Amino acid sequence: MDIIKIKQVRSRIGRPKDQKKTLDALGLTRMNKIVEHKATPQILGMVHKINHLIKILEK
Repeated sequence: MDIIKIKQVRSRIGRPKDQKKTLDALGLTRMNKIVEHKATPQILGMVHKINHLIKILEK
């Protein structure tokens, strides 16, 4: 599996609860935080759901 780096670039304020829970599940708790995850189908689905709040730095 490839490793992807995910950075939160937009705030969670005013977002629906499901998007906030997705950010929490990925470990993104504040702005500009970067986390690394394996590129599994589950992680990629979460990334797709909140792609307007994050930026993929590396694949």
